[in-house]
Amino acid sequence: MTPQEQATAAASGAAATDRFRQSGKTAAVEADQARVNELASALVQAANDIILEKKVTYPEFNALKAWLIKVGEDGEWPLFLDVWLEHSVEEVATEHREGNKGSIEGPYYIPDAPRHETGKGKPATIDMRPDEKGTMMLFQGQVTSTEGKPLPNAKIELWHADEDGFYAQFAPGIPDWNLRGTFIADEEGYFAIRSLQPAPYQIPTDGACGQLIAAAGWHAWRPAHLHLKVSAPGHELLTAQLYFPGDPHNEDDIATAVKPELMLDPKPAADGDGVQVDYDFVLDPVSDETPAHLRV
Repeated sequence: MTPQEQATAAASGAAATDRFRQSGKTAAVEADQARVNELASALVQAANDIILEKKVTYPEFNALKAWLIKVGEDGEWPLFLDVWLEHSVEEVATEHREGNKGSIEGPYYIPDAPRHETGKGKPATIDMRPDEKGTMMLFQGQVTSTEGKPLPNAKIELWHADEDGFYAQFAPGIPDWNLRGTFIADEEGYFAIRSLQPAPYQIPTDGACGQLIAAAGWHAWRPAHLHLKVSAPGHELLTAQLYFPGDPHNEDDIATAVKPELMLDPKPAADGDGVQVDYDFVLDPVSDETPAHLRV
């Protein structure tokens, strides 16, 4: 059976839930009672306001209960929260930045991908299958500080879906580190990575999130994108997704994560093999106000 035939929302959701539990992000938030009261009260009040304004009926209320139970049974809370809410949390977390704009992490990040040394004119190739489908892509640039200084040995973590829209470790039949890699830039912050240009894909639709999408008449498409985490000592961690012009879903991404600053500009590769993408990263320095999760 192909990955398309074996992949299910429940299996992907279970993997995403397990990875989240292993990530260390489930530790209790240090928030005082007043802050918890503020947030929880606002959330509950907003829900009640919707019920009153929209005249929600008991059958609709019970349908919501059943759906929320199914979200949990399918393990799709990471998918639901990352698709529909994370973009706003990310905007709050990084609104202070002077350097590059970030974007959502999504549910499919895996740390400690295979490490490769790279540099200006010294491309490293991401792990991929010998018969991997897609257009070859050289992704290169430089990592600097907001002061314009190169950041030596900056770390660039790259991951993305394959041509069929599946991520390694979240769909069967794909090698664990396929299209996932950690790349270490040179002393001037330059990097060059050979990979494949990803394709648009739909988020899983056979589970609870797909049920909501169908009931609301929405679409499930995400535009083609690269996932990245870029870091250097003394500077804030940058999490980003980068997009390709011309994608029909750049304007109506279901995750609402596309920003103009994240749009790439592919050119024909100098060697005639695929495309070449140049994109630089500018990292903000860590300050006393930098949240703990953005510190390297």
